Amino acid sequence: MKNQSVDIAILGGGMVGLTLAYQLKERYSDLKIIIIDKEKELGCHSSGRNSGVLHAGIYYPPATLKAQVCVQGARRLRAWCESESIQVFSCGKVIAPQALELDNQLEILLERGKSNGARAQLIDENEFHDLLPHGRTASGRALYSPDTCVVKPMLVLQCLEKRLRERGVIFNLGCRVSSIFSNSRSLTLNKCSGANHQLFYGHLFNATGLQSDRVAQAFGLAENYTMLPFKGMYWQLDPKAPFSFTTNLYPVPDLNVPFLGIHITPSPDGTVSLGPTAIPAWGRENYRGLKGVEPNMAAQFVGDLASQWLRNAGGFRQYAKEQAFHGFKPLFLKAAQALVPDLRSEHLIPSQKVGIRAQLYDRSSGAMVQDFCLEHGNSSTHILNAISPAFTASFALADLIIDSSKFNTC
Repeated sequence: MKNQSVDIAILGGGMVGLTLAYQLKERYSDLKIIIIDKEKELGCHSSGRNSGVLHAGIYYPPATLKAQVCVQGARRLRAWCESESIQVFSCGKVIAPQALELDNQLEILLERGKSNGARAQLIDENEFHDLLPHGRTASGRALYSPDTCVVKPMLVLQCLEKRLRERGVIFNLGCRVSSIFSNSRSLTLNKCSGANHQLFYGHLFNATGLQSDRVAQAFGLAENYTMLPFKGMYWQLDPKAPFSFTTNLYPVPDLNVPFLGIHITPSPDGTVSLGPTAIPAWGRENYRGLKGVEPNMAAQFVGDLASQWLRNAGGFRQYAKEQAFHGFKPLFLKAAQALVPDLRSEHLIPSQKVGIRAQLYDRSSGAMVQDFCLEHGNSSTHILNAISPAFTASFALADLIIDSSKFNTC
């Protein structure tokens, strides 16, 4: 069996794993770094299926990790994309109440945004319709974020991979971890270049997204956590529809649950997406039909959902009432019509875009985790719940993770 030694091993080649490698190289250029991913290409899961919206930092309570890194992270990612000639669509975002009783939430979001360093302002109905002629605000007011923009996620991932390879970062793609030996700081890898080999590392970063809780548990950590995967499905606006959008339009979200609701997102390529849903997925990679279904996980998921329903943890009954069944087109359309009243079923065409949210669930409290979560082990750091705005905040989040990790090298 071949042996290999590195200073840093990163499991997971998504946005968090790539920016971790990038920022480590910025600080310590001589580090020998390897990125390991079970897929043969990057972007097969959450990062490549991301909406590409660079969020402004409005939603997050000021004391959270999300609030600490979102605004700065968005600025840094935008500047990096522009330096790499990756198109950035500066479209802004409007958050509108889809019901009159949600209007008072605008002040809460405005204060959060100001506390987090985001630019945001309340606008009246005339200003709203100047930005969104076909949109609707139930109260005549909305919140405008001028700095929100949109990029194409796969272009970002591909450019990061290219730059990391240029700086000597090793990529082992299509490679699975078969054994973990945390005491000896080693992994057994298989299906790597057709042969098994033993990898010794100085420090390991677990950035495996949908599998991050399982990896952390193999290191004896995160025992109370599990992943509840939620499927995000989209529709596209038919180009023949009698209206278009050049600004993001979002509903006022239920701040008790970590989902933003059905929204409208224009893309740099001119397409307009509506979504995503937040419906239970029956496997961590159950993107379509029965493919990727995990029966044991699905059964446990049902139990966890039932527990949340009984406790009404985090307003879960309201979530179930409003969002859990948006996989059915008529219910999806109804939710979208709260923001775009003239939208009709024939205006929605199927989209190939579908993602799964790696939502962390804390069984000890019976609630979904709202913030990023870091677990530290013996020469290892585990990034759990790397959900939105992890893509947006990735560069700043990488620095936060590095600063919190006392890592060794071989």
